[in-house]
Amino acid sequence: MKRLLIALFAVAALAAAAGTAAAFCGFYVAKADTKLFNKASQVVLVRDGDRTVLTMANDFKGDPKEFAIVIPVPTFIERGQIHVAEKALLDHLDAYSSPRLVEYFDENPCQRILMERAQAPMSAPAPQATGAAADRAKSLGVTIEAQYTVGEYDILILSAKESQGLETWLVESGYRIPQGASRVLGGYLKQGMKFFVAKVNLKEQSKLGFTYLRPIQVAYESPKFMLPIRLGMVNANGPQELFIYALTPKGRVETTNYRTVRLPSDAEVPLFVKNDFGNFYKAMFSQQVKKQDMRTVFVEYAWDMAWCDPCAADPLSSDELRQLGVFWTERKGPRPDIMPGAQNVFLTRLHLRYDSEHFPEDLVFQETADRENFQGRYILRHPWTGSDRCEAAQAYRRELPKQLERQAQSLASLTGWDVNKIRGRMNLKASSSGPAEDQPWWKAIWKD
Repeated sequence: MKRLLIALFAVAALAAAAGTAAAFCGFYVAKADTKLFNKASQVVLVRDGDRTVLTMANDFKGDPKEFAIVIPVPTFIERGQIHVAEKALLDHLDAYSSPRLVEYFDENPCQRILMERAQAPMSAPAPQATGAAADRAKSLGVTIEAQYTVGEYDILILSAKESQGLETWLVESGYRIPQGASRVLGGYLKQGMKFFVAKVNLKEQSKLGFTYLRPIQVAYESPKFMLPIRLGMVNANGPQELFIYALTPKGRVETTNYRTVRLPSDAEVPLFVKNDFGNFYKAMFSQQVKKQDMRTVFVEYAWDMAWCDPCAADPLSSDELRQLGVFWTERKGPRPDIMPGAQNVFLTRLHLRYDSEHFPEDLVFQETADRENFQGRYILRHPWTGSDRCEAAQAYRRELPKQLERQAQSLASLTGWDVNKIRGRMNLKASSSGPAEDQPWWKAIWKD
C-alpha cells in the first residue's frame, strides 16, 4: 500500500499494487487555500433537519486502479442517493471561504479624510454479487446490501455482524486494512452503521474521459450529525488536515465533542508578509494548533453565502449550491431572520489538524442560530509617507515606530517566529524600547 489516502474516514488501497461587515472593508490581495497543506482532505456537509448531503473530495495521487475508500454511514444508501460532483465546486467554495490578506493605506493626517480602498450522467446499476463471492461474504457475517456503478465508481453498501468477519472479507476482496482497524470497525458496528465502499471502475472512467477522481456525494437522513474520522487514522503516518464546509439554513456549525474556536483574526502584520502569505498562514495555523494542544476545531470562516467583504471569490450561485446538495433554497416564504436577498445558506468553514491520540472520537456537530459574520483576515497597513508638517502629521510620525513594533510583536505571537528576525526584515532596531521621542524627557539632558 503506497500510503493511507484520504484523511477523511477510512482509506484502503487495493493490495494488487469578527465583527460587523462595516469593519471588514479593505483591498483583498491574497488567500490561504487548502493547496497550502499536504495530506489535506475536503468535505462538504449540507445539513437541514435530519437530511444530509455529504461531498467527499479525493486527494489521491497515483494509479486510479489502486484507489478505494471505506466509509461508515448511518443508514442504508440507495442508488439514487449517490452522485458524482465536479471538483470545481469545492475549488470555488475553498476560494470563497479562504482566510485572506487585505491592505489598508494610511491617509494624510493633515487632511483628516478617512478613505479606505475596497475591492471591494448516471450509469445503470451494476450486477449484484452472486455465487461464491456472496456465499463467502455470508459465511463471514457480511451482507452486500447493494451494489452500484455511479459515474466512474463501483460502490458497495455493506453490513456485518462482527468486525473480524468484515475485516476478513475486505482483505480477501482485495483491500489491505491497516492493523488495528478491526477495533474501530467494531465501534461502528455497535452503532448500527453500514459501510459505503467505493473504488474506480476503469472502464467507466475511460468512457467518461476523466483523468482525475471526482468528488463522491451521498444524500441520507439520520438524526446523527457527525463525520467519521477514526478509521482513517489507523496507522496514519503523522497528523492530517481536514477542511469541512458546512452549509445550513440557520447558522454557524460547531463540534459538540471538541472545542470549536475562532482563529485569531484582524491582526496587523508587517508588509513583507504580502510576498510570503502562504508560509505565514501555515506557521500561524501550526502555532495555534500547538497552543490548543491539537485538540481544537478552528473556525476559519462563517458567513452568509449571499455576499462577502472583501471577496476572495464570488459567492456560489444558486445552481452551484444546488449541485452541492442545498435543497431548501426554493422553499416559498421569506425568512425574517436573514437579510433581504440572501440565499438562506450560511457557510461555516472548519479546519482541524488531527491524529488518533488527540482526536479519539468521530466529529459530532450541531447547527447554531449564530449568524455573526467572521473571517480569518490579516491586515497590511501601508504608512503615509507625505511631507506635510502639521501637528497631526508630526504626531503620526512619532506613533509610526510603535505601530511597526506592534506589527512585529503580533507576527511573532501568531507564528512563533523570532521577533528579532522579523524586525530585521522590517528594518527595525532590535530593541523594542521604542523611538527616542518616547523616552523620558530627562534622558535627553545628560548624555552619560
